[in-house]
Amino acid sequence: MRKLLVNIYYSFPVQLLVLHAHKNLLLLFIWILLGLFMTGAIGQKYGILYLFLSPEYYGQIGFWSFFLLGGTYAAMMMAWNLTTYLTSAHYFPFLASLARPFTKFSLNNLIIPGFFMLFLLALSVRFEWYYESQDFNQILVQVLGFILGFILLIGVLFTYFVNTNKDIFSYTRVQEHSPPDQLGDHMPPWRLRSTRRIKRKKSQWRVDTYLTESLRPRIVRSVEHYDTAMLMQIFKQNHVNALIVQMISVVLLVALGYLIDKPFFRIPAGASVFLLCSIIIALVGAISYWFGRWRVTVVILLLILINFLTRYDTFNHKSQAYGLDYTVEPATYSYAALENLFREELIQQDLDQGLQQLENWKAKVAPNGAKPKLVLLSVSGGGLKAAVWTMQVMQQADLRTNGQFFAHTNLITGASGGMMGAGYYRDLLLQRDPVQPWVPLDSMHLKLVAKDVLNAITFAIVSNDVFLPWVPFEKEGHTYVKDRGYAFEQQLDEHLQGAFEKPIMDYAEPEFTGETPLMFLTPAIVNDGRQMVISPQGVTYMMAPPVSSVRPEAVEIDAVDMRRLLVEQDADRLLFSSAMRMNATFPYILPNVHLPTQPGIEVVDAGFLDDFGLKSATRYLHVFKDWVKTNTSGVVLVQVRSFDRNREIAASDRLGTIESILNPLGIAGKVISLQNFEHDNSLGFLFDILGEDFVDIIRFTYLPTSDKLKAGISFHLTQLEYEDIKASIYLPGNAEAMERLVNHLQAASPIHEPKNE
Repeated sequence: MRKLLVNIYYSFPVQLLVLHAHKNLLLLFIWILLGLFMTGAIGQKYGILYLFLSPEYYGQIGFWSFFLLGGTYAAMMMAWNLTTYLTSAHYFPFLASLARPFTKFSLNNLIIPGFFMLFLLALSVRFEWYYESQDFNQILVQVLGFILGFILLIGVLFTYFVNTNKDIFSYTRVQEHSPPDQLGDHMPPWRLRSTRRIKRKKSQWRVDTYLTESLRPRIVRSVEHYDTAMLMQIFKQNHVNALIVQMISVVLLVALGYLIDKPFFRIPAGASVFLLCSIIIALVGAISYWFGRWRVTVVILLLILINFLTRYDTFNHKSQAYGLDYTVEPATYSYAALENLFREELIQQDLDQGLQQLENWKAKVAPNGAKPKLVLLSVSGGGLKAAVWTMQVMQQADLRTNGQFFAHTNLITGASGGMMGAGYYRDLLLQRDPVQPWVPLDSMHLKLVAKDVLNAITFAIVSNDVFLPWVPFEKEGHTYVKDRGYAFEQQLDEHLQGAFEKPIMDYAEPEFTGETPLMFLTPAIVNDGRQMVISPQGVTYMMAPPVSSVRPEAVEIDAVDMRRLLVEQDADRLLFSSAMRMNATFPYILPNVHLPTQPGIEVVDAGFLDDFGLKSATRYLHVFKDWVKTNTSGVVLVQVRSFDRNREIAASDRLGTIESILNPLGIAGKVISLQNFEHDNSLGFLFDILGEDFVDIIRFTYLPTSDKLKAGISFHLTQLEYEDIKASIYLPGNAEAMERLVNHLQAASPIHEPKNE
């Protein structure tokens, strides 16, 4: 038994595994990281695992999406074999004495990629069965697609290597004597010395047996009688072929980035990730090959160099908002400039316009002169989950109230996904055919909102952004560069049939006349933490609490009217899709948007300051409180939340030393909880200002309807998550909230079940 274990341990496959654990930890880390992504241990709530377990191609999960995933996985596996062959083959000089050395190396190096592939397929089958509700035949077709794609690319690559890679017999057939030892100038000297030491058995890596192509074990033969130069010539020629294949991967990814607008070339995001990993593996291998023990130092120096170079515009792409003019002189952004915007005449002008808008709204919703209920809608962020949930609530509220919910709504505020759903619903009703006023309530529109956007974003990151975006395009008369922000907007336009592909000023007239609600998009300014309020209306009154107009020294300006600030930079031409992107810019998933100001400022997701839109809603009510109290019968603040409050209290006892040191920083991760407390405080003041009986807060909260997987904060939804979000409207708490809303708006229509999908 002991002899058997010794034989297994000193077999080539096991020794390669030991070698990787000893010398290739960085390459192993790539496999580990991918595994953590696939299992959801990292990034589950952002939907990263969907990229691998449920790949999409042409908007479909099926044979071709898995075929492409399998093919690119084969490319990554081949990159792994090529790179480890490049860096490790010199430890095993017996390879050079074998026919087809790279083929044999790859078969013996199959433990990690082989196990990983089986693990990936097992996870994918489970995921498709449970979360995507696929049947056995569909899953079988997908698995076959993966395997066929894998086999096809592996077959092509191995055919290439078998016909181009040289072995010891190639040289002995051509010449009787070994070639001269003249390789020192063509490879790192330390590697040549290493091979010579191995040949003299000074640092031999012991291997007793290896597996042949027929998977049979063979005894390793000595190579002492071979000339070092001949052995190294074989390895060198094999390495050149490896570099050729790796360069093809880079060219392929760059080409795909150029073709980002063509759906046919928009391969699944998981496939793009596998191609990117191929390049990273090759890069790590090249550094290890040329610099050996200095590789860590070289990597650190490269990172320092990259950081230095990317300070300059040539090497640092700044994502832009489409429609804005970045060629004119930038707007000055300073506190003095903000004070100049927040001057009395501008504030009064915007207040007068705001009051007239309220009068126009009242005339439409209550033409008989009665005092209507004023509805404000505040929606939370949360990716597609929030978008679908918000639209579901709005659809059902309109069904229950005969359309009175949307008619009585005068302002919509919020963050990221929730505003995407609300914005699409608003646009549908604005563009509706008067003969068919309920068409926007068709379930088809809810499906469009739920369509995947994550795939396009990730594809753009991998195929375009990591290589420095460079492909130009024109929009609204200006030239920009394509990046993942562009991919996001393009995908939204495709899904929502161009609903957001218009300047924000296209909404100015319908909002002012009361035909459609106001919508404040409020991304956060990274540089100073203020809100950037985006609206086609003048909203300088939103830049500070109302008391600032009479006591400017008492409070500070904490928000910025974007149109006033960027008036010379074509703010009115800002595309609504870009405004929506700015409001939904979750860090790293989407690029921060840089604005044409001096000094330059950038904005991120509105959720960092006001994830529920309540800060903007309460300030609006505070500003117009006198008109509201005089002209309405009450305020109904409808809050649509894509997640409930977390009332669990984490324990601080039984913490280790490191955990205790880091524990005080935990408060920084409680952004949403802190906002909840701040919003409750604001709502308390609102009750004091308007009266306890004058204001009602109605909350619709998405909660999972069972113990199934709760929808994450992602731009992708599984079929199970989609159905669960729709069903959440019928949970007792939400049903009760709906009845309260109906009572406020005095609706008489019976409940309507959603269309069968």
